[in-house]
Amino acid sequence: MSKHVDDLRNIAVCGHGSAGKTTLVDHLLVKTGAVQGNPSVDAGNSICDFDEEEKHHKHSIEPAITHCNHGGKELTLIDTPGYPDLIGQTIGVLRGVDNVLIAIDGHAGVKVNTRRVWKEAGERGLGRILCITKMDDHSVNLSGLMDTIHEVFGPQCVLFNVPLGTGDDLKGVASTIAPAAGVNGAVMDLAHLGEKAIETIIESDDAAMEKYFEGEVPSAEKLMELAIAGVKAGSLTPVVCVSAKKDIGLTELLDLLAKVTLPPSAIERKGTKDGDTVTLKPEPTAPLAAQVFRTRIDPFVQKLSFIRILSGTLHKDDIVTTSGERKGLKIGQLLKVQADKTEPVDSAGPGEIVAVAKTDVLHIGTSLGEVELPPIKFPTPMVGLAVAPKSRGDETKLSTSLHKLAEEDPTIHVDHDEETHETVLTGMSELHLQLIQERLKRRDHVEIETHEPKIPYRETITQEAEGMYRHKKQSGGAGQFAEVHIRMYPFPEGTSVEEFASKSRFPQLKHIHYHEAGNFLWVDTVVGGSIPGNFMPAIEKGFLERVTNGVIANCKVQDVCVEVHFGKDHPVDSNETAFRMASSKAFAEVFKKAKPALLEPMVLLHITVPAGNVGDVSSDLAGRRGQMVGMDAAGGGMTTVEAKCPLSEVTTYARTLSSMTGGQGSYSMDFAHYEPVPGNVQADVLSKAKVRVEEE
Repeated sequence: MSKHVDDLRNIAVCGHGSAGKTTLVDHLLVKTGAVQGNPSVDAGNSICDFDEEEKHHKHSIEPAITHCNHGGKELTLIDTPGYPDLIGQTIGVLRGVDNVLIAIDGHAGVKVNTRRVWKEAGERGLGRILCITKMDDHSVNLSGLMDTIHEVFGPQCVLFNVPLGTGDDLKGVASTIAPAAGVNGAVMDLAHLGEKAIETIIESDDAAMEKYFEGEVPSAEKLMELAIAGVKAGSLTPVVCVSAKKDIGLTELLDLLAKVTLPPSAIERKGTKDGDTVTLKPEPTAPLAAQVFRTRIDPFVQKLSFIRILSGTLHKDDIVTTSGERKGLKIGQLLKVQADKTEPVDSAGPGEIVAVAKTDVLHIGTSLGEVELPPIKFPTPMVGLAVAPKSRGDETKLSTSLHKLAEEDPTIHVDHDEETHETVLTGMSELHLQLIQERLKRRDHVEIETHEPKIPYRETITQEAEGMYRHKKQSGGAGQFAEVHIRMYPFPEGTSVEEFASKSRFPQLKHIHYHEAGNFLWVDTVVGGSIPGNFMPAIEKGFLERVTNGVIANCKVQDVCVEVHFGKDHPVDSNETAFRMASSKAFAEVFKKAKPALLEPMVLLHITVPAGNVGDVSSDLAGRRGQMVGMDAAGGGMTTVEAKCPLSEVTTYARTLSSMTGGQGSYSMDFAHYEPVPGNVQADVLSKAKVRVEEE
């Protein structure tokens, strides 16, 4: 039977690496009786970190979906990886939940990924709760940490409980809102914190606020009701303290998750149906609307697609519509997932999360039902490696394995470079690529050789040019003939296609063809039938081959418009191959006349370091052609530097940052845009490309 939507709570457990997220979820599962035993990350028998790479590294690499029951609510807890390199996994999970429990290491404090998941959850309107972990660490300064939390996340973050004792003397936690009589040993003033918490809870309700200042304190039930409204509005962020290993604060945390987190009905979600925006109703009888938010390749049941039901009910053996497919999809057995274990269920309603196995047409972001749900936007991976199998004959095996990985993690891209015949693997960072290599070896038994990181430079032009190319080949019998005349124009990113491709610019305009991927536009102004219309698709194919393979450095071309305005054909010798060759050669010839230039990818870095290291970071960035664009206090003596830098200069930045800061620094990196390459760098890139072509 499907559960009632108001009895469900979907919660992603997020935060920076080593904040104790996995240990926390493991112990919550044991505490509620959902699993048995004494799971431990260190001992290698964690419930959530069941993958061999996770056991080896002793940290999460992929999300683990679990569930338990407490206080009449079914809690789905999704443990997520904590390192910024694996943020793509977390972003997918955020589409499947309504709340985020952000774990903060009581000793280490707020780190770069703590801030990142806070921001990502806020942008999605999810409920946010902070959980300070490892409270048994003798070095925890709760008062100082709360100052940092208020500085970074805002004054609406209020303690719902505080520890009784510190370090080895930690004996429990005390509620700030309803402290038990005779409580001793609280590390902060309970009365003051309770007053602050209650005022923050009732802030959004004028009537409750007025009564409170008249001396009437709302009942515990009313406070929890108002707390849900505050969490939904973002005017309240509960903060709780736990020590998972000492089993302290876990019951209080479970109570809070059951009472204060948002039910699936609290968040309004929209989709598109027949071109119109519709608001989804989280009702079991409503039309089905669901989305795949995670994929896992399981060695036993093969591919598992995890689906969040947003509206309606999904039954096993249903035939449903899926985005991008004309045929209906028959859904097989639905599965309820507990980490690496599954059990069959017959149906799932709004708010529920289930998995289906062995369904090739389902991918992360696929919508099920008549409503098209918004795509899930993932960060752009920028650090690449050319890869090849160590053992000859493993090419097919490697290709299959790489595409499995890309299916699981959308921040992994796999491309085959037709020009260099290389397979290029692109990920978020050097560490990300290292983890991919380990997974290939352990799970798929494929070892690979790698070449230096491949930077995705782009080619473009800086001025207009025109020219032609005649392709003529005669070798007995029917030959080949085609002549194509073109003009080429710079087409900067952000230019309106409609405004650029106007009749005033192209008086003989017939057709336009726009390719968003490379911001490439080509315009057909051929008149008088000088090129028969049936050859135009072949001409386009020749252009696109050149856009993909480049002209001066074997890099993709972008921000270019080509006008085809004249040509010649032969009644016998002209064919599609001839016109494809002619258009490709014409493109290359005119491109070289149009003052070509290389563009390089720029990345935005958020670097969090001790305040004393900011000068070191600034000096180092200057040597990498980087530029600081902002700086914020991160609390706890830490500063976050925002900087823009060429990707080619920071592919191994993790090593440098660790060395500069004694391991205290952390950073995240996102693609920003492309910029022209300085002359000396362009000359170096072009010379290497020339050498590579000559070698081939």
